[in-house]
Amino acid sequence: MTAEKLSLSPELLEAVRRISSTEHLLVALDFDGTLSPIVDRAEDARPLPRSAAALEALAELPRTTTALISGRALDSLRLVASPPADTLLIGSHGAEVWLGEGSLGLELDDEQRTKLAAVREVLAEIVNIAPGTLLEDKPAGVVLHTRMADDDVAEDAVEAATRVLREHPGVYLKTGKRVLETSVVHASKGEAVEFLRQATGATAILFAGDDVTDEDALGRLLGDDVGIKVGLDFTQAQYRVEAPVHVAELLEALLSERRRVTAGA
Repeated sequence: MTAEKLSLSPELLEAVRRISSTEHLLVALDFDGTLSPIVDRAEDARPLPRSAAALEALAELPRTTTALISGRALDSLRLVASPPADTLLIGSHGAEVWLGEGSLGLELDDEQRTKLAAVREVLAEIVNIAPGTLLEDKPAGVVLHTRMADDDVAEDAVEAATRVLREHPGVYLKTGKRVLETSVVHASKGEAVEFLRQATGATAILFAGDDVTDEDALGRLLGDDVGIKVGLDFTQAQYRVEAPVHVAELLEALLSERRRVTAGA
């Protein structure tokens, strides 16, 4: 049975047609909440099949680069996203970068490793007394997850962690949807978007994301770019879709237009 066609706004469809004609297109996407619905257990996330198929087809087109920009560590992102072979990967909000074979992994210095151990100790103490919270280790940080905790427990846990860790120099905090991200490396999705623009020579970028941290990337887009917010939260993006299922339709529309433009290239 064919999936029912959803409707994108005429303004967004026109933006898709316009950006499809750019010389070198970079399609950069968040993963959780964008390609994949949000789930309680991070390891259970998977891209919607339509989105995965469209992304793989886009990656094969001439003058088109695909990239995932995620808060996840690269190993976690590879495991759940199963990205196309040539898709560039940015993990840990920009602290980890994979541009193909030969890319160097993230290496912390002694001072950063000491800070990271102290951060984990602080968060572990909070998790021990906050039911439903849990920790996720990343190469440059530790994440406090509160999605399975009661609202009051989650709020108290994040508040306590923030209060203590703000007193730790060189520790960077980011608040997302039911998560508190900590890192001993300063990075952002905004810096990642700018880096990928330079690294790929993209003449325009289409970026879609759902979380607060994706606003950093949306804020770095330029006049020929297209930014899409996934969800109903506040955003500075020009365009919006409601849920990951609409991202699938967006990518299919982009694929159709880009195929037409690059045919015979």
